[in-house]
Amino acid sequence: MENQESLAGNIEKTEDKSIGIIAYLSLIGLVAAFIMNKDKNNEFATYHIKQSLGLCLVGFAIFIVGLIPVLGWVASFAGSLCLLVLWIMGLLNAVNGKQEPVPVLGSKFETWFKNM
Repeated sequence: MENQESLAGNIEKTEDKSIGIIAYLSLIGLVAAFIMNKDKNNEFATYHIKQSLGLCLVGFAIFIVGLIPVLGWVASFAGSLCLLVLWIMGLLNAVNGKQEPVPVLGSKFETWFKNM
């Protein structure tokens, strides 16, 4: 009986972990993860959905800055490299089952999206 309960807990944890990973894959993955987690409202998956949403919004802001000739292109390139590093760190946190914010902006994402 205990074995079945632990197996059910592991399956649920794996599913929540999968939702957290899907949130980082693309904008479509973010929307899919949001829909998958809508009924469950799992804390781990919700946390990574918020982090991924924040990274997507930062990426959009970097795109807007990139529309400015020359200086914007340089800033956009540097920002894109930083965003890539943050995205990889967030994805690795989700894969490893950690609920840690991405460096620099992660704590801001937590406060901005606390009502989500």
